[in-house]
Amino acid sequence: MRNRVTPLGELVADPGRGLVYGNRGCLHDDAGRIRRRYNGRRWIACRLQFKDWLRRPLLQPGRFTELFFLDEATAFAAGHRPCALCRREDYDRFGAIWGGLHPGEAGADAIDARLHVERVDPETRAHRLHPTPVDDLPDGAFVLLGGEPRLVLGDRLLAWTPAGYVDPVVRPRGQAAELITPPSLVAVLRTGWRGAVPLLHPSAD
Repeated sequence: MRNRVTPLGELVADPGRGLVYGNRGCLHDDAGRIRRRYNGRRWIACRLQFKDWLRRPLLQPGRFTELFFLDEATAFAAGHRPCALCRREDYDRFGAIWGGLHPGEAGADAIDARLHVERVDPETRAHRLHPTPVDDLPDGAFVLLGGEPRLVLGDRLLAWTPAGYVDPVVRPRGQAAELITPPSLVAVLRTGWRGAVPLLHPSAD
């Protein structure tokens, strides 16, 4: 199904499995075909398993579209934040960090409003990119290099694929890059963020 999410927020069909689940509203029609990029501002990243809940079949008419991410770094890059239901402890900690970064902005509506500005280009409605020095980025951020998303990890940049990370190259120094991950989520990563879902797929090692 076309329900795997790239770091640029695009939906693709791929047999590779992801480690993080989420949604951004109902994106499909009654036949299960993707018709829109997003539906609303509530973009969340969830656990793959929660209690004994099981959604079958996927892509039910009128229900939210089930999305899957390689890891939380990919979900952050696409502009998703922790779910307040299945990841309550993560959400509360994320909210506390957010309050320190953006005083006076509290609650899901305020968080989602800022993230929506940072992740969606106001003219094209595609994923918004932010010029930034590569040197300043924390592990887990994504940049666009040579037209492809790459994960920042130490002194390396790793190419993203739906199945994992490949083709490491040396992180360039003293250069600007196009940042994929919304700046506020980069700031969260800078605090050393780790949640209940994997930040990085094992292939990053």
